[in-house]
Amino acid sequence: MTNSVYKVMQERKSVRKYDPGFKISADELRTILLEATSAPSSSNLQPWRFLVIQDEAKKKDLRKIANNQEQIETASAVIAVLGDTKMYEKTEEIYMKNVAEGHMEHERAALLIQNAQNLYPQLPEEILTNIATFDAGLISMQIMLLAKEHGYDTVPMGGFDKVKFAEYFNLEENVKPMLLISIGKGTAPAYGSSRLDIDDITTFI
Repeated sequence: MTNSVYKVMQERKSVRKYDPGFKISADELRTILLEATSAPSSSNLQPWRFLVIQDEAKKKDLRKIANNQEQIETASAVIAVLGDTKMYEKTEEIYMKNVAEGHMEHERAALLIQNAQNLYPQLPEEILTNIATFDAGLISMQIMLLAKEHGYDTVPMGGFDKVKFAEYFNLEENVKPMLLISIGKGTAPAYGSSRLDIDDITTFI
């Protein structure tokens, strides 16, 4: 297979050595995030939120609460993927935009809005967090693949103190830190890695 999606998937590796002098513009980072928002989400409620950290002092502080991972400080930016457990508050905005853009009829949108507003606010915090976590994973992979297509390297990081992160960046209680993604220009090739045999992990019934 030589199509571009497969090629990007194979070329994307977790890179931990970056050129600290290389900078990606805020406009290009915004473009990558915009492109990534085509990812699916539960009821299309798009619970992902982003904090793009470029300030050198803040990256230095973040490194201290992210297990001293070098790439936090040397990459061009760190994209913090966050999850909003009150994602349902944007239900009407999202579905009315669907109507305005011609994706669905008003009656259908009104029914979906009612269903979502009846369901989501009643769910336990744990379930809402699980939904936001799952959807954050979907968009995070798209961010990394798109970054590679733009010519940049990335590494996802779940190893950080989420409580201290939320405190440092003064996150609202309903906004949960999910994942950090360092993005920049790699200076050393990533290690290759093996995969389990597909026949060992797949069952056809």
